[in-house]
Amino acid sequence: MRVVVTPGEPAGIGPDLCIDIAARAWPGAIVAVCDPKLIRTRARQLGHTVDVVEVEPGRLPGQHTSGTLAVLPVPLKTPVEPGKPDSSNASYVLETLRTAGQLCLDRHCDAVVTGPVNKGVINDGGTAFTGHTEFFAELSNTETPVMMLLTDHMRIALATTHLPLSEVPAAITTAGLIKTLAVVDEELRRRFGVARPNIAVCGLNPHAGENGHLGREELDVIGPALESLRERGLQLCGPLPADTVFTPQRLEHYDAVLAMYHDQGLPVLKYSGFGQAVNLTLGLPILRLSVDHGTAFDLAATGNADSGSLTAALTMAFELAGR
Repeated sequence: MRVVVTPGEPAGIGPDLCIDIAARAWPGAIVAVCDPKLIRTRARQLGHTVDVVEVEPGRLPGQHTSGTLAVLPVPLKTPVEPGKPDSSNASYVLETLRTAGQLCLDRHCDAVVTGPVNKGVINDGGTAFTGHTEFFAELSNTETPVMMLLTDHMRIALATTHLPLSEVPAAITTAGLIKTLAVVDEELRRRFGVARPNIAVCGLNPHAGENGHLGREELDVIGPALESLRERGLQLCGPLPADTVFTPQRLEHYDAVLAMYHDQGLPVLKYSGFGQAVNLTLGLPILRLSVDHGTAFDLAATGNADSGSLTAALTMAFELAGR
């Protein structure tokens, strides 16, 4: 098995994390897509030693060697100072993502694990960018990508991803929910071996709308989607009030929860497992995972970055690719 890794924003902690995971043992090969000079320079700044081996798409390693990092070179646009992002490198970041995604589409690699990027820096560089989920969906011509974050005891998928809160209600449609829940159900079966997934679905409004007194989305939009899918045999519970669905007693009955928007579900997951959670994109023709945190510019090159989430993402990448 072979996993390709993108360090993400070069001025952030992504390069630090790649240097850390290079020192460990892995069950397959790891290939980083980035500027090899960035890794060598950051290693010196950290006082670490890593053997950077430059590789080509058609000649990738089949196994990882501890202390070595195989790098498929993509040159930076401008030199990097840790902690100080430069939008001139936005196109570099996007090229690393494009290269890594294509390696998986071309079956040179079995999964891609992405390090943290800064959306503001990329947009300041002149490219509209809402997130990895949308980027890889466009690259692979995927109609319905679904963002899921998971820990050992919780899986939370999102009906909408990176939208202003004011735009969320209009973005939630019956047709869209039917497609999203169908993807979640299929991927729980395919990726995780759940024979008949039981999925909890949050309402949009407080108390799931109180039967229309606090909003009608549950009655007019979410409910009809669930009924349509139940007729197809999907096991769905909801719409449920989001303030009680995440209690441990209720979560133990569900294989996943669908939250209506980003900050409805993810604060709960990150509170319970930040630094060990994994971001998994469902519905793609490739296997894509990511860390659960940001670029942490203040920690870049300090030696204080925690590679726990990247380690968890790589571990899961090898596990799911092995299935």
